[in-house]
Amino acid sequence: MNPTELRNAERDRQVLLQQLSAAETALRGGLPINGFGSAARAHMERAVAHIREAHTAINETKCVRSVPQLVDDLNRIQQFMADVRRRNTLRI
Repeated sequence: MNPTELRNAERDRQVLLQQLSAAETALRGGLPINGFGSAARAHMERAVAHIREAHTAINETKCVRSVPQLVDDLNRIQQFMADVRRRNTLRI
């Protein structure tokens, strides 16, 4: 890449990172709002996780998870948390 192409690529990267940050801020702002049910909140939480992973993929040089890997990790965490809640309920 020539210097102009490098500058343009960096400019585009910065614009995209700003857009991702704005999207994350908007989603996080909506998380405390009640009345839409747990499914809407779960989707918003999942969207925040995807935005953070995209931010990492764009901003870092290290290897990042694929979308299926991220979804699998999030599903395992969700299952673990459900198991913990279930165990705590059984103890009471």
